Amino acid sequence: MYSLVNKRILLGVTGGIAAYKSAEVIRRLIDLGASVKVVMTKSAHDFITPLTLQALSGNPVHTKLLDTEAEAAMGHIELARWADVILITPASANFIAKMVAGKADDLLSTVCLASCSVIAIAPSMNQAMWKNKSTQNNLTQLENHGIKIFGPDEGSQACGDVGPGRMIEPQDIANLTSMLFETGSLAGLKVVITAGPTREDIDPVRYISNKSSGKMGYALVDAALEAGAETILISGPVNLNPPDRAKTIYVNSAEEMHAISIREAANCQLFIACAAVADYRPKQKFTKKIKKDNDLMDISLVKNPDIASDVSALSNKPYTVGFAAETQENNECLEKIALEKLQRKKLDLIIANDVSSQSIGFDSDYNSVLVIDKNSSEMFPKTRKAELSRQLISKISQKIKIKNKEL
Repeated sequence: MYSLVNKRILLGVTGGIAAYKSAEVIRRLIDLGASVKVVMTKSAHDFITPLTLQALSGNPVHTKLLDTEAEAAMGHIELARWADVILITPASANFIAKMVAGKADDLLSTVCLASCSVIAIAPSMNQAMWKNKSTQNNLTQLENHGIKIFGPDEGSQACGDVGPGRMIEPQDIANLTSMLFETGSLAGLKVVITAGPTREDIDPVRYISNKSSGKMGYALVDAALEAGAETILISGPVNLNPPDRAKTIYVNSAEEMHAISIREAANCQLFIACAAVADYRPKQKFTKKIKKDNDLMDISLVKNPDIASDVSALSNKPYTVGFAAETQENNECLEKIALEKLQRKKLDLIIANDVSSQSIGFDSDYNSVLVIDKNSSEMFPKTRKAELSRQLISKISQKIKIKNKEL
């Protein structure tokens, strides 16, 4: 089943007769659940209007390299960061040559250079242009740089020629775009991920909790699904929609999350403890609302069970990944604290981040993390949680394979 739910596609449209098909590509991408923004080259305007693509995508069409309405006038950087995939359809012979040369003389070429996202192109050109050695050499170079090439088809062309060079059909482009996210790196594995905060009740109307939004954990669930894993999400109270294709189990307290985690971890190969679980809970839960009778009120707290530690202590333990949300001033302090937790809890891997920064802390769509195991540490720079989660799942899958070879 093809799906682009929660995916962000930046559609680049270059000058060519097949540009009219970009309208249908947008429709097919949206049908699969994607959000679409469009960047057009100047020559693309000769074949289809920006208004048409704006109406279909539901977003303004971008055409200018320097956008004074964008944040800090850096529209190309904003678009590059926004996209999960840059999809260029049609990709003309001229634009393909421009990509190989690394030019940045318009918005689309600049976004391609500024992005760390996957780039895919759907070539469209005359059959002689397609067969030309220069074009074929350019395509080879793009493939060597990791650019995905969709098509082309063979058949009748607008110029009257017959041969290769026709852009493939919009539905095929949408389906192939969906397949870019299906890595298969966790195929055949069962993965359990905890996410969000817990709530520790004081009385029927009050509780102790934290600022976790659950966004990082939910993004990891999406990435695990893309990697082919059977995925179970154990979620605290959040304002997020349950991920498609994952089994979601909702809990409220740390004790509830602990009980479900131990049960599910006994039959999985990877456990990721991403939830921000309350360290303590009230010793006494009042059955009725506490009245505001005194200026001061003392609440005794008792320690909650440590989910990651207890999962790691199972006789048939899964590969166990913990999270360390800290408020440290530098990476050196963060690494020291995370390494101590890794060793004390007997984890296979720990992912640490500084939540004191609003730009990457709780409720942000971005994160920057330090990944540590017993042999190494690696810094993952600030990026959207959706993209970061794919990078983390890829890294974790590599670590699992290495560990399995050692056993």
